[in-house]
Amino acid sequence: MFLIYNIFLLIILLISPIILIIRILLGKEDKKRFREKFCLFSKNNHINGTVWFHGASVGEILSIIPIIKKFEKNNKIKKILITSSTTSSSYILSKYKFKKTIHQYYPFDLNIFTKLFINHWKPKIAIFVDSEIWPNMYNNLDKRKIPLILLNARITERSFNRWKYFPNFSKNIFEKINLALPQNTETKKYLKILGTKNIKIAGNIKFYGTSLSNYNNTKLKNKFIKKTIWCAASTHKNEELFIGKVHKELKTKINNLLTIIIPRHIDRKTEIIDELSKIGLNSEFHTLSKSLKKDSDIYIVDTYGDASKFYSLSKLTFVGGSLVMHGGQNPLEPAREGNYILYGPYIDNFKEVYQTLENLKIASKINAIKDIKRLILKKINYSGNGKVKHRLNCLGDKIINKNILEIKKFI
Repeated sequence: MFLIYNIFLLIILLISPIILIIRILLGKEDKKRFREKFCLFSKNNHINGTVWFHGASVGEILSIIPIIKKFEKNNKIKKILITSSTTSSSYILSKYKFKKTIHQYYPFDLNIFTKLFINHWKPKIAIFVDSEIWPNMYNNLDKRKIPLILLNARITERSFNRWKYFPNFSKNIFEKINLALPQNTETKKYLKILGTKNIKIAGNIKFYGTSLSNYNNTKLKNKFIKKTIWCAASTHKNEELFIGKVHKELKTKINNLLTIIIPRHIDRKTEIIDELSKIGLNSEFHTLSKSLKKDSDIYIVDTYGDASKFYSLSKLTFVGGSLVMHGGQNPLEPAREGNYILYGPYIDNFKEVYQTLENLKIASKINAIKDIKRLILKKINYSGNGKVKHRLNCLGDKIINKNILEIKKFI
């Protein structure tokens, strides 16, 4: 099966120049640094014993920031390498002024590239986040006897069923994980079946949090001072149109209503504004807005890493990826900023997280416009979860420390 996998990757490699050109034109690749994915490194490495973290994109990278901050203060750790696959995650990391932490793009999982990568960076431990399973990299880490940890591991039922089609291949990969720290009991069950032996539940690190509102938000607050606002975050295609229709229904009932949409992928921003215009709504982009237009209905946040600024001004957030067959997005960031959470029926990716928020009475499921209308009217000025914020923060700190304790056993 490894042979078939590598033949498939070679085919992809042959057509990769075309794919790269398209992605660069769409703004999905860094035209200066895409070579890193082919192990043409932009940074030298002269230090052995690098602690290496890998996460696919923004969500995974943000989830490990608290761990990185604590490792930065650890004198025994000389260098921290973070890899990811997206330009947005690289941009987010650039906002943090880390001293020993650097970012590179994750290499193409061809056998030769993974060997080159390991030889260059010389990691003493590899920590992969969430559902990042890469057969050739896992195989070569194992050959070099470099400990591999799957942090905040997540295996959904859908991905588990795919791995089950290739039982020997799957076992050969999953048994190479030296320690798995699953984020839920479902993942623990799937990892065990797939062949991982050392599994410990240490909690979901995405629960982490002191509030992220440690910035000067005065300008933004003054900008919206005459508006009643709520947020729709991490939205996907078709969800913005749904939110626009909700706004139309509510604008006659709530004075000076402004809906803030924070799309999951900001490269869709022109498509979103055109879609909303067709139903008679006036929208503006955050990057082009110096002062709010009087007739604005929708404010589209077309930057990465600024969502918490808007959550801190809002009392209510709908979290996207949940009205479409995506599996939901993480609701914890707006919850930690004191927002009541609304979500759709498709939340397989974060079932236990949403259940926790439901138990704390700060989240509700919606299925239709009439549901969300009723809840927005009821919760638009919600201010009852200061204690819950504190409880989430304490829970997060405890979980982070527990995960760090397990990681340190391998460093």
